[in-house]
Order: sequence, then structure tokens, then C-alpha cells
Amino acid sequence: MHMDILQIVITVALMVALSIPLGTYIYKIITRKACLVDPALDRVDGFIYKLTGINKDQEMNWKQYMFSLLILNTILAIVLYFVLRFQGSLFLNPNEIKNMSPHLAFNTAISFITNTNLQDYSGETGVSYLSQIILTCFMFIAPATGLAATAAFLRGITGSKAGLGNFFVDLTRFTTRLLLPFSIIISVFLVWQGVPQTFTPNQTITTIEGTLQKIALGPVASLEAIKNFASNGGGFFAANSAHPFENPNPITNLVTIISLGLISTALVFAFGKMLKNKKQTVVIFVSMMVLFIGSIALTYYAEQQGNPLLQKAGLSQSMGNMEGKEIRFGIAQSSLFAATTTAYQVGAVSSMHDSLTPLGGAVALWNMMLQTVFGGKGTGFIYIIMYAILTVFLCGLMVGRSPEFLGRKIEGKEIKMVAIVILIHPLLILVPTALALVLPQGLAGISNPGYHGFSQVLYQFTSAAANNGSGFEGLADSTVFWNSLSGVIMLLGRYIPLIAMLALAGSMSIKRAVPVTVGTFRTDNAIFGIMLLAIVIIVGALTFFPALCLGPIAEHLTLGH
Repeated sequence: MHMDILQIVITVALMVALSIPLGTYIYKIITRKACLVDPALDRVDGFIYKLTGINKDQEMNWKQYMFSLLILNTILAIVLYFVLRFQGSLFLNPNEIKNMSPHLAFNTAISFITNTNLQDYSGETGVSYLSQIILTCFMFIAPATGLAATAAFLRGITGSKAGLGNFFVDLTRFTTRLLLPFSIIISVFLVWQGVPQTFTPNQTITTIEGTLQKIALGPVASLEAIKNFASNGGGFFAANSAHPFENPNPITNLVTIISLGLISTALVFAFGKMLKNKKQTVVIFVSMMVLFIGSIALTYYAEQQGNPLLQKAGLSQSMGNMEGKEIRFGIAQSSLFAATTTAYQVGAVSSMHDSLTPLGGAVALWNMMLQTVFGGKGTGFIYIIMYAILTVFLCGLMVGRSPEFLGRKIEGKEIKMVAIVILIHPLLILVPTALALVLPQGLAGISNPGYHGFSQVLYQFTSAAANNGSGFEGLADSTVFWNSLSGVIMLLGRYIPLIAMLALAGSMSIKRAVPVTVGTFRTDNAIFGIMLLAIVIIVGALTFFPALCLGPIAEHLTLGH
């Protein structure tokens, strides 16, 4: 057990240590400060601007920024839909993969443009090599979109410039300076470790037992690198990061887990650089880290305890719950992976979440429900700032002090935007969950009766609304009902909060800075950090605890009976 804890501590420590210099680098990308790569990449960016007609000096207000984001994402989603619908007739299809059905192509196109990467198909049998390459391209576009929106949000709330920036410039800079170079490095590392990167068709081999087995191949390493580093999560294979061709050994597993959380953690430090207030950075970082460490600890504890029903049946539980886990990773690394992928809204999995203990599954759900345990690339950080603004408002009301955040007054318009972001998430989870449990089309997909079946449905819509993409995988979800409803939830879960967040940033950007006085409620001390944690947990519990009681908590309480 001591070695297990040491593995977890070292992995998390490495992630945090690497995120500090990366945060400085991201700060330079957002603010266009000079860095070593500029002489080479400025030429690349300039070529892109010239080719596409982008005016890099044009500033956008929040409406222009959001309109540009929505138009680009809509056009690209339509292109992806038609590629998937007709992939069987296109090139780079040596395995003769058939066209996707309309509802599955709709779900997949929405899934990848929203940075969700929920897969209701098996990668090795459901998409051609051409489709895999295009999906890999979307794994750059979707997170770059989220990072661009975050850059605009940070400029707005910190008042670092008059406008929010230029969406197309931000999209380009995050792609050429962050996502692409790091993905190339990680891809080369994965190829070195044995991950395939080829266009040859699947191979049929004779096993040592004398039977024939088909080995799926393809451009795996390039997809895997951006999948993990940019909070995508969609795997080349159905088994995702549990597959030995995606994640061959403990070294690749270590790099994968660090990749999952690197950018989101670094954004906190980039925010501190922009704000020039280390104390504020520490408060936000510690608040998120407390939630993250708590989720890891509870997941590891639950999986280490195992299933009491097996112990009752006379079977040893000394190894804990190894169901659905890879022996080469064990409980510690599987628990860390499960907590990280749901905390950072990545969606990659190295074990089957459907086989987690009820408490382990509850933690995965809780992370996605909060969306503030670091969260996805950009969006999670924006959520914690939204909660910080709510905390300032509520605490200011309680003590009679002026509700101000980062030197700007919080008024009715800002609170309305915060309310939209916080309320839309549970609505997109709980309403479709109830709908699926009363309609025959929804009930037909549940493979487990009782509490676990409820958890399967709840997990599906939580993952879709949080743009996470992981699943319990016991759900028969590749149907018209599930693909269509999940697609709509992913769409709304992505763009409604983004619109509200940019509207809030636009409102904050035009406010005059208010000097700090004795009546100002400070947000850069321990008291505020404690209040922020309390508000996040209380709002999350009031919203989601009843649903958790009907699913994983009820299942846990009945395990020993």
C-alpha cells in the first residue's frame, strides 16, 4: 500500500511541477509576450493569416468572438458528419469500414467538435483510417477552441486589454505553439514505446494455440498524443487506454496521466501571471487541489476495499477490486487514472468504469458534476472562477461588504451569467436522465436492473453534459434515442456555458477598476479559499446528492446484504 501511495504522490507532484513552467508559456501565448519559438512560428502563423485572410490586429467584443467560434465549429461539424456518413466510399479505408448511420454520425460529429469524444462505436471497427485522421484533426480544433475562449475570458476579467482578443488568432496560436509541438513530441515517445503508427491494414496472425487472430493497427500514436494532452479522451480502440497498443507499459501510463492534467493545471498559473497576484493563484490552486486529492483518495480507498459480496462468498479480497482493471497497472494507477480523467474532463480510461465499486463510480460522477476539480482545457478553470464570483457575492451579502472580484464590482448582470452556467449543467443531466428512465427507448438500453442501471443512465448524461466522454459502457447506447439525445446534451453543455462566460467577460472588461478599501471582501486569503470550497461542495451536494443517492450510494449500502 505504501508503494501505491508513493506512485500516486510522485505522479501528481510531477504534473504540478511541470505545469508551473507550462503556465508561464501559456501566459506568453495569451498575452503575445515574446518567447524563444516566436521567430520560427511567427512565420507559420503569418502564412496561415495570409492564407485565410485573418487580420491579426483586429480586436473582437464578446459577441463577435462568440459568433466566430460558433460559425467555425458549425461548419466543421457538418464536414465531419458527411465524412463519417460516406467513409466507406472514400480513400484510406483498407479494412473496408462501412458508412456510419445518420444518428451515429450526428452523435460522433457533435462529440468531437465539443471536445467530448463520447464514442458510441468501436474505433478499430467503426471508422476508416481517413476518418481517424480527421477525428485527430478535430482533437486539435475542439480544445484549441476552448483554450481560445479561456484566453478571452481571462483578458476580460483581468482587464488586461480593451477587447477580448481575436478568436482566429487565439485558435492559431494555441494550435501552433502548444498543441501541435507537444503532440509531436509525445507521439514520437509513444512510437518509441511500441504504439503503432501505420496505414497498413489489420493483420491476421496465428496464435501459439494455432488459432487465427486479427490484430487492429493504424495511425494510433498521433491520435493518442493529442487525445490525452488536449483533454479529448476518444481512443483509437474500444478499450481506450487499457489497450496495450494505446498504453503499453507503466512508463506510457505515467506520461499519459501527466498529459491528462498538464494544461488545465498550468492555466491556474497562467492566470496568476496575468493577474500579477500570487496569493490569488495559490487560493484558487489549493481549492482545486483539495478537491482533486480528495477524489483520488476516496477512489483508491473504495477500490482497495473490494466487493464485500465476494468476501461473503468466501473469496479472498486481499487484492481489492481488480474487476475491469489491467494487471500491469493495478489498483493504484487505475484509481489515479479514473480520478484524473473525470476531474480534468478528459474521458480516456485505463479501466472500465462500469466495474468500479459503487463509491468509486460515485467519485467519477461527482468530479464531472462539479466540473471545478481542475476540469477540461479552459472550461474547468472558468467554472471555478464562476464559483469564486458567486462566493464573493454571497459572502459580501452576509457581511455587508461590496461584492467585488479582481478589482471590479459584481452586479446583477454578472450574477445572472453565473447562475446560467451553474444551473444549466444539472438541468442537462437530471432532465434527460428522468426522460430516459420513463421512456421505453431509454429503458431498453439499460443492461443492469436496479441501482446500477440508474447509475449507467446518470453517468451517460453527466459525461455528455460535462463534455467528458467516458462511459460506464454497460449501456446499449448506439441507438437513435441515445445517440440523438446525447448529441443534443453535448451541444448544449458546451456552448450555453461558453456564451454565458464570454458575456460575463465582456461585461467585466468594460468596468472600471475599483480601488481596494477596508470594505472590500478580499479573495486572496485562506478564509476565501475555505468559503469557495464550501460553496462548491454545498451547491454540488444540493443539486446532485439526491441523484447520487438513487444510484451509486444506494448500491453501496446494499452490497453487503
